[in-house]
Amino acid sequence: QVQLVESGGGLVQAGGSLRLSCAASGRSFSRYAMGWFRQAPGKEREFVAHITRSGGRTYYTDSVKGRFTISTDNAKNTVYLQMNSLEPEDTAVYYCAATQRERYNYLYDYDYWGQGTQVTVSS
Repeated sequence: QVQLVESGGGLVQAGGSLRLSCAASGRSFSRYAMGWFRQAPGKEREFVAHITRSGGRTYYTDSVKGRFTISTDNAKNTVYLQMNSLEPEDTAVYYCAATQRERYNYLYDYDYWGQGTQVTVSS
């Protein structure tokens, strides 16, 4: 079992920044690749970013490329999502998730999920 707890969400104006954190506990954090997903009201949960177990590769959905950065601190068992130049369209509940499978943008391949943290971007 892996337990994931997100933090760092909040209300920010368009153009601002937030850094989300996801603290992992339980089985060895380094065994898992990590992803961030988000879900806006009335919409399906969608892929945002992914980092491989080694941290050597990252993947992003097109709408956040150049604005968001995913990173990990294995010593702290924590994955981060640095979000810059935020837009109202980024408003959603953000979830971190852990996977040992290959399809980084397929949410059903993720085995463990956090409870989510709300990000609201005002215009």
